[in-house]
Amino acid sequence: MEADIATQSLGLASNTDFSLISLFLRADIIVKSVIIILIVSSIYSWAIIFEKIRMFRKINKSAEEFEEKFWKSKSAETFYNSLPSNIEDPMAKLFKSSMQTVMKTRSKSNLSERLSSVLEVNIEKQMVVVEKYNSFLATVGSTAPFIGLFGTVWGIMNSFQSIAISRNTSLAIVAPGIAEALFATALGLLAAIPAVIAYNKFNSDSRKYSQKLENFSKRFLSII
Repeated sequence: MEADIATQSLGLASNTDFSLISLFLRADIIVKSVIIILIVSSIYSWAIIFEKIRMFRKINKSAEEFEEKFWKSKSAETFYNSLPSNIEDPMAKLFKSSMQTVMKTRSKSNLSERLSSVLEVNIEKQMVVVEKYNSFLATVGSTAPFIGLFGTVWGIMNSFQSIAISRNTSLAIVAPGIAEALFATALGLLAAIPAVIAYNKFNSDSRKYSQKLENFSKRFLSII
């Protein structure tokens, strides 16, 4: 172990390439693992971000179109019968499942109370789909800096071991190891910052959409 670190330190002293690829290749297995985890988390976070941006644009537009068609229809039952079977809009799904309850309920005495509970359950069901992957963004935002910090601490420990073994305090010995360590911290922040911003944005969008579903439910319940 000590021989490896000493050999590494002598190699680092003559290596002044601080490109990102070189920093990764020179790092030990622990720091490399941290870097890979952070890069994969960042890529997956961005994939979720782009997908949820597309999703919110789609469901907000489809919700507006659905409400417009609904309030222009002659009756809720007529509109229900005209809906396609493979509908994807959350608000349309909410209406469809609620109308099925209305049509199956023979007794009208407790219809309002039963429909109200059904609407509440269906809203929660649709919001689970809308809020999917929000928890992953929150996890990346809260843990990525600490994962990066772990890689930094480990890299700095290796640098100090190299100094102790080689008995050379030259900056050429210390700089590469510290650069690798700080690279892990930078990646941690690079993964965490967009994830936190996106999580807050999508949380706000989810609350607005949930309120939109609740408003529609109240108006739908009033006409039933």
